[in-house]
Amino acid sequence: MRIILLGPPGAGKGTQAKNLAERLNLPHISTGDILRQNVKEGTSLGKEAKDYMDKGLLVPDLLMSQMLSDRFSKADIKKGFILDGYPRNFAQAQTLEEIFKKKNLDLGVVVYLDSSDDVIIQRLSGRLVCSQCGANFHVKNMPPKKAGICDKCGGSLFHRSDDKEETIRKRLEVYKKEVASLIKYYEEKKKLHRLDADEDAGKVLNEIIVLAKSIDDPLKV
Repeated sequence: MRIILLGPPGAGKGTQAKNLAERLNLPHISTGDILRQNVKEGTSLGKEAKDYMDKGLLVPDLLMSQMLSDRFSKADIKKGFILDGYPRNFAQAQTLEEIFKKKNLDLGVVVYLDSSDDVIIQRLSGRLVCSQCGANFHVKNMPPKKAGICDKCGGSLFHRSDDKEETIRKRLEVYKKEVASLIKYYEEKKKLHRLDADEDAGKVLNEIIVLAKSIDDPLKV
């Protein structure tokens, strides 16, 4: 079972991906995690990426696609995976399809987590991030057990500077323009499945699982 999660910032892709990975016992593949792991391990791709990062530059798509290709060569993805954070635009979708063809992988299920601007702003403006392990919390939806302290590692929590309402609205505008061609691409392939991500996270999780299983093996649903 292969599930690709798409959606705007604040739609819950990261949270749903981790929960899906646990429920379905599948690896969670995140471009952010792959990048950090390559840099930490000092791989040739990681060293090249670090050069860009040290200069304050974005890591080129070509480098990220090479890291992804390496990740899809690992044995643990044979039964499937949850892909989160990629593709983000039409060009990346084409790159992903090329990688899958080389690895003899089918596209799988593409789930778009559709969320309204108001809900996204409420979620992101209240988000708290751990300065040590990067874990996410929320002042209302998922508060830490102790104010300002991460439940997982004890690190201090902070609000990201780009999680202010005005900044979020600008990010959403940019996202909608960039993602339009990506949505159209998967719609034309009849691969895109929209789910209302404004609902409770547990309900959305169950809907993704039911959808994925109905496509992966309709007779078992």
